[in-house]
Amino acid sequence: MAVPVSVDAATAGPVRAVSARHFVRLKLRVMGNNFRGQGWRVALFIGGALFGLWFAASGFFLFAAPGMTDNGKYAVLVAAAGGGLLVLGWLLLPLVFFGVDETLDPARFALLPLPRRTLVTGLFAAALVSVPVLAVLIASSGLVLTSWALGGWSAGLVAVVGVLGGLLLCVAASRAVTSAFATMLRSRRVRDLAAVLLAVTAALLGPLQIFGLAALRETDWTRLTGAATVLGWTPLGAPWTAGIDVAQGRAWAAPVKLLITAAAIGALLIWWSRSLESAMVGAASSGKAPAQRGVTGGAVTQLFPRVAGSFRRDRFGALVAREARYWWRDARRRANLITIAVVGLFVPVMINLGGASFAVDGGEGFTMGAGDSSPVLVTVSMIFVGVLASVTLANQFGFDGSAYAANVVAGVPGRVELRARMTAFSLYVLPLLAFVGVVLAVVLGRPGWIGLTAGSLAATYGVGLAVNSFVSVLAAYSLPETSNPFAMNSGAGLTKGLLTFVAMIVTAVGAVPMVVAAALLGDAWLWLALPLGAAYGLGAALLGAYLAGDVLDRRMPELLATVTPRR
Repeated sequence: MAVPVSVDAATAGPVRAVSARHFVRLKLRVMGNNFRGQGWRVALFIGGALFGLWFAASGFFLFAAPGMTDNGKYAVLVAAAGGGLLVLGWLLLPLVFFGVDETLDPARFALLPLPRRTLVTGLFAAALVSVPVLAVLIASSGLVLTSWALGGWSAGLVAVVGVLGGLLLCVAASRAVTSAFATMLRSRRVRDLAAVLLAVTAALLGPLQIFGLAALRETDWTRLTGAATVLGWTPLGAPWTAGIDVAQGRAWAAPVKLLITAAAIGALLIWWSRSLESAMVGAASSGKAPAQRGVTGGAVTQLFPRVAGSFRRDRFGALVAREARYWWRDARRRANLITIAVVGLFVPVMINLGGASFAVDGGEGFTMGAGDSSPVLVTVSMIFVGVLASVTLANQFGFDGSAYAANVVAGVPGRVELRARMTAFSLYVLPLLAFVGVVLAVVLGRPGWIGLTAGSLAATYGVGLAVNSFVSVLAAYSLPETSNPFAMNSGAGLTKGLLTFVAMIVTAVGAVPMVVAAALLGDAWLWLALPLGAAYGLGAALLGAYLAGDVLDRRMPELLATVTPRR
């Protein structure tokens, strides 16, 4: 559906000016066309809507809690803190997911003769037609209930105006920031950096949740109420606290805060208007070309990254170099490495230090009990880390996609292919695992257990490489062609998830001899764990590459067809 624009007076027919409703109709039409004949997209939309409804219901009861309990002591704190988090979320998340809603990409309107004001108004109106906006509106409506319960209908009406102003502020902030950084966000390196930062955040959710729950037990809410009062006079909290001020007898503050909100929205829209042209062009000066450093060894040597520089310049070395370069440059792969590093270190420490009993000790700060750590418990926690590290290769061919055709055409033997992929992955993972093993032993105050931790990790990791080699050949699936490292095609459903789960179970079972040895051999195992564990893991990995390589030789065409994305 084309956007109708004004025509010259000589053109037959009436002249119709473009308004915001045309942009809204355009977005609805594009959404409808995308859903037509695409059942999986409809399912994803319904799933997203249900998640948004759950978020809306949770937020509604959170914002409405002071009114429902008839306790306005913390009403300002809930409104300012919750509303501020909403604004920050709308401000930051589009920097990672820019371009998901293509109808809001200003670059699509670059060739249309539309005034800048019309574009800003239309895109802003279209941005309001979305599930997230509806979810935020429902959630923040809890503030209306709180204001009405604490201060009557006048406070409730002011809260309605404040909530609507806050919603407009959220959308304006997200659109203005996204447009201002549109050119930069089209850079692959910047988007990779955003994806990496998101991976770190996702991996830290568990640790932050534990520390956050512990901190909440001893939080001085009175002091936080004072900070929330200050936050309420900033654009982050002003729209959400206007109704609360009226309910608590500060009616003079409401118009001032609404004025602050309106000024912030106006400033954001002006910023968006001025940055719209660069966002529509989407091109930036590439700057000066980087200076060429002295290169020795010829063109072939330049293709080998530093981490794989010591490998021979043969077929195996070339495969290792290619995979090593991909693991460092591909945002989806690099996100997995970050998850291994963060979760792999956090979980063993919490298991061995009694993370289940983590608590705040009566004003003495955070305390963690030493727990009943033992060689058996340490070995079990290391098995978890080894399983987590190796399962990343369960869909290693899916990362390649259609690029795997080059290996098929070249006729790379399956055994060489799998050994090279294992080696390249291990160049990054083995140092991480060694770091986890050393840190855990030091944190436990048992430096003599370094051999135990390292040996258990090596054995489990080697077994996992063997198991996941078979999984990656027999149960591969394609990944979507997107910059989002966490995106997943709907076709990779329950069956693939179950196969990955089975791979983790089989890997853990294969590492059970390490647990048995730790339980039976006592102190002698502290010396034998590292050499025997390393030999056990290396032997398992080589055997897995040998056996799975034969299967790969027979399934190359089928594997290529499986990992190639469907358009």
